[in-house]
Amino acid sequence: MINYYIEHTVLKSDATRFDIEKMSADALKYNFFGVCVNPNYISLAKELLANSAVKIVTVVNFPLANNTIEMTQYQTELALKLGADEIDTVLNISAIKNKDYRKAELDIKRTKDVCQNNNLKVILETDLLTKEEIADACKIAIEAGANFVKTSTGFVKNGVGAKVEDVALMNKIVSPYGLGVKASGGIKNYQDAIALVNAGATRLGTSSGVDIILGEG
Repeated sequence: MINYYIEHTVLKSDATRFDIEKMSADALKYNFFGVCVNPNYISLAKELLANSAVKIVTVVNFPLANNTIEMTQYQTELALKLGADEIDTVLNISAIKNKDYRKAELDIKRTKDVCQNNNLKVILETDLLTKEEIADACKIAIEAGANFVKTSTGFVKNGVGAKVEDVALMNKIVSPYGLGVKASGGIKNYQDAIALVNAGATRLGTSSGVDIILGEG
């Protein structure tokens, strides 16, 4: 069922306690895989989802990927201490544009070193990359030991977000190495979700989880 793919997401800057309470209640009601929240709401989500199987996902180096690696490592360490189960970090996009692939790889590797056995997803921000850069970024994520590659933050102005062709490309490159693909950004309904799963997405990051579930029947 599609609910097991969904990370029910609230990452807007004006999110309130009510938003997190509603998101968590929806996650429990529809048995979503997880919720994705900003770091300041990890503790609240942990409290609301205590004794459930719903995973808590948070973001670091988000959304602009302009941290130093030391900042990202600290964010990651603190997020895990607060109770996050999985970490989504943004690829060093500037490094990719500069073709400094070693820098991009090292940033991911050092973040994964902090995560240890917790899943690390690398957000590629596909709206800002060419197809060749997407492929290169996937290969970097593999080499760095990431667990997933992810399409988007959802914060690129006029960005499309998750596209079927990008997910298919990402899946083709990373799946032989055991990495998953998280499609995120612009997933609004059941038809969108199924198209992305069929293209190879193994997770779906969306704020429209309930609409997707209601459209399934």
